[in-house]
Amino acid sequence: MNKSELLEGFLANHADIDLFEVVLTDLSGGLRGKWVTRDKIASVFKGQLKLPMSAVVFDSWGRDVEEWVFLGGDGDGCCVPEPRSLAVMPWGKRPMAQLLVSLDQEDGTANPLDPRRILGAVEARFRAKGLQPVVASEMEFFLLDPERDAQGRPQHTQRDSVGGALGRGETYGLEAMAEVDEFMHAVQDCCALQALPVDTLVTESAPSQYEINLLHGPDALLAADQALLLKRAIRGIARNFGQVATFMAKPFGDLAGNGMHMHCSLQDQDGKNLFDDGSPTGSKLLGHAIAGCMATLPDIMLLLAPTMNSYRRFQKGMHAPLTPCWGYENRTVALRVPAGPLKAMRLEHRVAGADAQPHLAIAALLAGMLYGIDNELEPSAPIEGNAWEQLEPSLPQHWNDALDVFRQSRFVADYLGSSFQEVYSLLKQQEIDEFGRHVTPLEYDTGL
Repeated sequence: MNKSELLEGFLANHADIDLFEVVLTDLSGGLRGKWVTRDKIASVFKGQLKLPMSAVVFDSWGRDVEEWVFLGGDGDGCCVPEPRSLAVMPWGKRPMAQLLVSLDQEDGTANPLDPRRILGAVEARFRAKGLQPVVASEMEFFLLDPERDAQGRPQHTQRDSVGGALGRGETYGLEAMAEVDEFMHAVQDCCALQALPVDTLVTESAPSQYEINLLHGPDALLAADQALLLKRAIRGIARNFGQVATFMAKPFGDLAGNGMHMHCSLQDQDGKNLFDDGSPTGSKLLGHAIAGCMATLPDIMLLLAPTMNSYRRFQKGMHAPLTPCWGYENRTVALRVPAGPLKAMRLEHRVAGADAQPHLAIAALLAGMLYGIDNELEPSAPIEGNAWEQLEPSLPQHWNDALDVFRQSRFVADYLGSSFQEVYSLLKQQEIDEFGRHVTPLEYDTGL
């Protein structure tokens, strides 16, 4: 079915929809775009909708990157639709639908600053080698009260009998899930409408914290789109329930943060899992991929932990890896090879926070794997036991440090693009400078 036929079928089946949200994701994970009326949506499918090229280069507050925005005149780019994303938005007060787009150059060439195009370019390099990444993601989030406390801090929805947050989590707790059953059913129904392949829904280790997992598929770009749209759906449905869903990495300093674990294997053109060689240890290709991820983890830390708050996750005992290391069926390492059937042999990348932009996080994971494969790197010995006790932290622990490594990385330039490297560095420097201008309540309490 071509694009026109797909759109015609959708319009015929949804006569009540008069407005479409055209959704563009920027480098910070923000969603930009326009509302388009029913009579104009066909023009979007023909590539006739334009947005400024700067629309993909906003900081976390939706502001232009001042050092970059006018260097090329801030001309328009063309929105290229992703037909697979066309779907009903069930959380609105009136019937609407959404359509995800990329923003390409005016002449139709791929935009090296569009997150979807960055991931697409990395995936294309795998396909040129006869390899296809198979990707899935796990997303953690908090479901919070919309009202903050007197100090502006978020408040749990899962509380004890005296009104405070529970002192313990309810990991995999079925009774805790029952307390939010209507919300979870609404999420499940929405995912069915939007063809988002939800696998499991569980409670996590902190109060008011949950996790939703997506099934794997042999299309990395589609997997990233699904992760982005799942986050959007969860936020929208939470608003309908009078709550706030947040993917902030560390909303509570003394509790576990929100991670985004990524699972990946490689298959050939016949669909065979190339990490499975019939042995329990996996193939040499798996070893190369693991070694590449470990070698490049410091370089991509800025993409996996993109905000100041992201780095509060990286504390001992908080389930976030602190060192490039790997192991079999070990949740204390950065790269875990889960147990299970050999045909499902894969690696699990456990560093990224849920605040990471999904396309950039998955692109960074795949680029690291490709680097190891290109250079036939060999991994160190797998860690057995508690990695936090055996290894000293060596990943960048602070935002500034991560930016310095990213900015100077030859790997990032070669595998993700030098123009992206330059502009993303400017974007993050602008955010760091903004935080540097603000005095925190703790500083007042300490100094006054």
